[in-house]
This record gives sequence, C-alpha cells and structure tokens, in this order.
Amino acid sequence: MEHPGQPRVCAVGEAVELAPRDPDPSVDYEWSLLRAPAGSAATVGGEAVQWFEPDRPGRYRLRLTGGGATHDLSVHAFAAETAPGVGEREGYSADETARTDDLAGDPEEAGVSGPGGSGLRTRGGDDDPERPRIHLRSDVGEDAVRVEADVRPRGRGGDAPRVEFMLDDRDDLTESDVTVEGTTLSVPLDRLPDRARVYAVPVTEDAYGVQDAVDVRRDGGDVVVDRPYDPPEWALDSTIYEVYVRTFAEADHEGSAFEAIRGRLDDLADLGVDTLWLTPVLQHDGAPHGYNITDFFSIASDLGTREEYEALVEAAHDRGMSVLFDLVCNHSARDHPFFEDAYGNPDSEYYSWYEWQEDGEPGTYFEWEYIANFDFTSLDVRRHLLDVVDEWAPLVDGFRCDMAWAVPNGFWREVHDRVKERDAEFFLLDETIPYIPDFQAGLFDMHFDSTTAFCLREVGDGNQRAEEVLDAVEERRRIGFPEHASFMLYHENHDESRYLASYGEAAAFASAGALATLPGAPMVYAGQEFGQLGKRDQLDHGSAREDLREHYRRLLALRGEHPALAHRAALSRVDYEVSEGDADAVVAYAREPADEGADAESVVVALNFAEGTAAVTVDADVGGTDLVAGDAVVDGDGTVAVDDVVVLPVRE
Repeated sequence: MEHPGQPRVCAVGEAVELAPRDPDPSVDYEWSLLRAPAGSAATVGGEAVQWFEPDRPGRYRLRLTGGGATHDLSVHAFAAETAPGVGEREGYSADETARTDDLAGDPEEAGVSGPGGSGLRTRGGDDDPERPRIHLRSDVGEDAVRVEADVRPRGRGGDAPRVEFMLDDRDDLTESDVTVEGTTLSVPLDRLPDRARVYAVPVTEDAYGVQDAVDVRRDGGDVVVDRPYDPPEWALDSTIYEVYVRTFAEADHEGSAFEAIRGRLDDLADLGVDTLWLTPVLQHDGAPHGYNITDFFSIASDLGTREEYEALVEAAHDRGMSVLFDLVCNHSARDHPFFEDAYGNPDSEYYSWYEWQEDGEPGTYFEWEYIANFDFTSLDVRRHLLDVVDEWAPLVDGFRCDMAWAVPNGFWREVHDRVKERDAEFFLLDETIPYIPDFQAGLFDMHFDSTTAFCLREVGDGNQRAEEVLDAVEERRRIGFPEHASFMLYHENHDESRYLASYGEAAAFASAGALATLPGAPMVYAGQEFGQLGKRDQLDHGSAREDLREHYRRLLALRGEHPALAHRAALSRVDYEVSEGDADAVVAYAREPADEGADAESVVVALNFAEGTAAVTVDADVGGTDLVAGDAVVDGDGTVAVDDVVVLPVRE
C-alpha cells in the first residue's frame, strides 16, 4: 500500500473519496478520523473505499492502516458557499454524474440530442462570479525557497482571494518549518527535507479555486523545483491526429490494420501531425469502435498482433511522433468473462466488480446495453485497472482517458502519480464533456475543449455569431481553469458528424483556421483533412480533396513555426468592421507571443464562416500578406479580403 496522496480540498457538503493506493485486495484496510474542527460530527465508515463528507470548515486529519503500514491524509474543507457547481469539484462521485443530464459520451449510441450531439450546457450566468485561479512560482535563494502565489481575479466584494497553503503529509516538513506571509510561503534551506511538496488553493467569499502545486527536491548540492501539474512541453503544442483504427485503411488493404496505419505515417508527418491517438486496440465484443473491452491485457485480434502494434508505435517514434493509448477504465463489455460470470450470480467472485441496479441489470450510462460499469469501491477493480495501466504505459507516450468524468477523481490522481513517477513526460488527456476545472489539479495534463467545439459547430450551423468563439475560449478562465491549464481543440471526432458534411465547405475551411490559430493543441480526426463525409466510414484516401489537405498542411505548418500561434501565446480581441459579407459569420482576434524576444511578432487572425469573400477592416497596423497562403489580401484602404482564414503580421 502506498500513501493516499496529496491533501484534499472541498467545501462543506461535498464528498472526498478515500481509498488506499496500490491496494492488495487481500488486506483489510481501515480509515479513522484523528482530528476535526470544533463542532464537527463527521465520521468515517469501515470500508476501504468510501466518501468522506466534512460538515464544518477547517482541516481534518484521517489515518489509513493496513498491511502493516500507516498513512495520514489531510482534508481541507472550506465554507459551504464556496462550493463550485456540480461536476466542477473535488468530491463529485460517479453516482452524482449519472444524475446529470448534460454529460455525453457517444451521442449516437446514447440517444443524446442537440447540435452536434455534444450534450453541452452553458455553465452559470453573467452574474456568477469568476472562480479564483492560482499559479505558483518559486525562487531558490541563498537561504530559503520561496513559493509565490499569483492569484486572480478578485471576489464579488472586491477583495483579493486569500491563499491557503498546504504541505504534503508524505514529506518531512511541518507547518513550524515554514513561514507564510500573504501570498508567499518560505522554507529555510536548513529546514528543507529531501523532498517537499507545497500546494495552494485560492479562496474568496464566493468560491474556492483549483489547487496548484510545486515539488521541491534536493539533488546533490542543488535544489530543484518542478511544477507537477503542468503538461509535458512536447504535448503542449502538439498536433493530435485521431485514428479510428478499424476504418483508417482502405477496404482492400493488405496486411493488418496496424500495418496499414504504419504505411501512412509519412503522409501524416507531412501533414504536420506529431501525436497519434489510436482508438482502443484491445480485445472487444465486436463493436467496431472497440470501447467495449473483453480483455484488457490483449491486443484485438482483428487489428493485428501485439508485435505489429509495438512495431507501429516504434515506427511512429522513428518519425518523431508520440502515441496515445485510448484507456477505458469506466466499464467492461458485457461479453467480458468476468461480467458473464457475475451476471445473475451474486455468489460470483466478480459480482462486486460491477455496479448493479435493483432489477439485477448492471449500472451503465445512457442505457448503453453492451457495457457494464465497474464499481470502484472494489479493491479488486482498482487493482485490475492499475495493472492495466502498468501493462500499457511503458509502450506509449500517453493515455487518452475515455469517459474520465465517470471514474472517481481519486483513481485518476493515483494513475497520474503512478505514470509520472515512471516517466515525468507521460501525457494524460481527459475526455470530459463538459470540461471540469478541478481535473487540472493533479489528474490530467490536457482537456477536451468541448465548449469551443460546440461553439464552432453552432457557428457553422448559423446559430451563433462567429465572435462567440472568443467567448468560448474565455470561458476556460471564467469557470476556474488556471493559466497553466491546456486544452485540445477540435470540431469533430468519431462521436460527431463530420463538420464539412454538416455545415458546408466555407465553414469547414474557416473552422480549420480556428483550430490552428486559437490557444490549444489542435486535433484532426482521420479524414477531416481531406474531406471524408462519413463519421465512421472506411476512409476513401483515393478521393481525397487535395485543396483541403493543403489548407490543413499550411495552417499546421504556420502554427508550428510562428510563436504567436503557440498554446501559451496571448489571445486578445481587436476591433473590426465588416463592410461586405455576413458580419455575424466573421471574427477577428490578435495573438501575441508569450516570449517578448526579438522575433516576437504578433498576428491578427480573421475568420469568415460564410460563403464568399468578406471585406474586413481591423483596428491594428497589419502587413498586407496572408501568412497562410502567401497572398496579398489587404487593399490600399486597409481592407482585408477574407475568404476563410487569413493571418496577418502586426507591424510595430
């Protein structure tokens, strides 16, 4: 058994999952409550995995014993009125998620309706306060390590957020060893242990924010500081390409599916792809998407052998590409032998592995009839899935985590720490719709930006103004994602209809420009770049539209070359007017490099989602040549001709 991890945060009335890490299912684990705020009647039960609900603001100290080991864990509870909305907090459970009607996985199979099948909602209203955000910076001085909290914005009453610093119960550092003055925590070097993890949470009268952390270590005679919640640098500005593995190759291809994918890696590299996301590759029940898994340790026989899969990964690495494994933890197929043994058989050793309804049917979401939800209160389930993580993580560069919202936060934290301990550059991408700010606090590195995806589809459909795309991006901060959070941009995937088929050519060309020029890592779904119209059809490489492919190639190349289009480059609004064309279908914005070096050239981007050419003037001194196509697009009066997307340098 390992320590249960970092200190937890929540508000009174929320619940925090308690669970042993790296569990041995044969061991009896026990939780006890050592300390609670005055007046608290909170208790813990006898289960190894349970939900703890603080009832008074303050700090709670709990103890886990089992297998000859003892570990303490701190829980910091804030006032009840600081709790974020459902699904945005530390303590939401899978049961709560099942009761919300705005979370969608596969809309086609779930029967979810709405534009694009996204199942998205708008969080809060204009009168809701912004959730406070925090980013920790550190400085190693001659006598001390100082951790400074950058907090924003102010609360409803105008007061700056207060900062709650926390120490890790695993480290040999106590509150008496540190000094806190306002937003700065200091640790004298002569009190610094070999390792000290420092956490902080911003709190206003309205809400608490997402936890941030620094990890301070002694390395010989040096002191080094890491930021464990930042994404790996290689992933931050990656271009992700989703391969729907069973339809990627031509119908008459020779060899295995893995060999067919391997044969097109050079084409993908030429497009500008540097990260491959392969949909599930494990043994399954025959459904072509592969998410209904029957054996979590074996490669699907219809795709090829394990040796062929590993050869594909190696070939991708040879081309400088990273590979993401699609990790399914929420459920198994009902054809899985464990479920088949458990179904209708309470005496089965696997019965406790699954959630069950009163009618004897397995728990599931959206009435999906071919899967069964795992029960994460079972130590056997957690042990099994951690072994799955250990099996596949060494072969790949990251996990795309399926239905991340449906799996307890505590389990994802354990996965995060487990893979990062082996490889700090391992990448975790969560599929959560809508996205959840607290998933940035040591659970995942990057998040599906479903809010911007939904907006792009609404703009394409004419239901929203193009300028609202900027509102969608700014929503990240308003609901509490900190500045170091990162996002994957997309406008289609295997769960959505093709953007081109749904909204037409003009919108598709413009939306491609949005993916390449807004803050985030763009994702291209296989076939998107050459005009495939069927969502999951066999790809027709022979009928590829070269004009669209070249459009993507130029956009992705420009994004990779220009610092102003990097993930961390600033996004700002610019004033613009549309003298010809559909004004509601046009948006312009500026991007400014994060690095203010000599080559730090800002750009202005203009998008036109409508047919025809829009005449646009922008309130910025821009050059006349479009950086995407190399064409002159600005006339003598300063009017910009925008067919779909133009990127113009800003003159100093």
